[in-house]
Amino acid sequence: MAEIDALALAQELIRCPSVTPEDAGAIEVIVRAIDPLGFRCERLRFEMPGTAPVENLYARWGTERPNFCFAGHTDVVPPGDAKAWQANPFVAEIRDGILYGRGAADMKTAIGAFAAAADRFLKKGKPRGSISLLITGDEEGPNINGTKRVLEWLKEKGERLDHCLVGEPTSTKCAGDTIKIGRRGSMRVEFVVQGVQGHTAYPERAINPIPILSALVMRLSEGPLDAGTEHFDPSTLVFTTFDVGNSANNVSPVAARAVCNIRFNDLQTSDQIIREIKLRARQLAEETESKISVSATVGGEAFVTKRGPFTSLLAKAIHRVTNVEPEFSTTGGTSDARFIKDYCPVAEVGLPGATMHQIDECVSLAEITRLTDIYAAILEDYFRSPQA
Repeated sequence: MAEIDALALAQELIRCPSVTPEDAGAIEVIVRAIDPLGFRCERLRFEMPGTAPVENLYARWGTERPNFCFAGHTDVVPPGDAKAWQANPFVAEIRDGILYGRGAADMKTAIGAFAAAADRFLKKGKPRGSISLLITGDEEGPNINGTKRVLEWLKEKGERLDHCLVGEPTSTKCAGDTIKIGRRGSMRVEFVVQGVQGHTAYPERAINPIPILSALVMRLSEGPLDAGTEHFDPSTLVFTTFDVGNSANNVSPVAARAVCNIRFNDLQTSDQIIREIKLRARQLAEETESKISVSATVGGEAFVTKRGPFTSLLAKAIHRVTNVEPEFSTTGGTSDARFIKDYCPVAEVGLPGATMHQIDECVSLAEITRLTDIYAAILEDYFRSPQA
């Protein structure tokens, strides 16, 4: 049986225009590649009311524990103006030793690298334990019918993950130079100040919501939320929009709206932040005799995987392959690791992410080889370690 080639599999995946939530055949490509290795493939289609259906995959080789899981996603963000690309974003063209295409960095290539690494590892002998893949088509989307639902399905089936490695593009200069051991929490908060509309010539008869909302924005924007921790930078609160929607220049508006994005560390939870924000809004509403509503959507809570045998194993395997001491980090946005951390220890190792979501997203062929070697070394070390 021919070995899985990480580059060829990555190209085949990139040629599937799987802009979230479309699958475009991507899951089938993975199934065809790993089924001959003996993986039991479960294709999982989830759909909640009001949302698009999402194709997911859980595949497992073996039945014993420990169960080492690789997690990733086949969905990608839209390519933007395809004419602005050096090559068609869904052709997977190689030019001067570089693979171009949407998903080349984030993160179809990592899936190819892990499949090739698992193939190489299994050909050397059968481990005592299991290797699994958890692949979703909903990481770049609303995160409703993807990893979170698959994890719930696994729990219902009594299927347990012992450790998980997410293949997001978490590195900086070269694959493996960074291990993400946590992520900041993320939340979106919307404020609406309800005033009293009135003629601008008689401001005393109105309650103009604009100065009130401006005052709230300034109060919430003053100073850092905290000083940060050993693993995390200080939390941030950034306003992203301030809207009135008033086309008349002689009428003060009836309402004003603003939205902010908060990235927070493990010094506080989303509930604590929301309580503090609502308290400040309520105080200002009382001062100004206005009505201020606050609504929040939480993307995920902050978490950190404690340094220990698992993180040490990852670092040593990476060093053995690359001769680089990886940095442990919690920077960046969010990933599906925020769901997985509730089920097992999780970390992230992948390609450099400089071009993800950009025009001409790309990865060098040398980095694909490097990442494949890293994943193979991690599997080897994991299944001969005491925890296996």
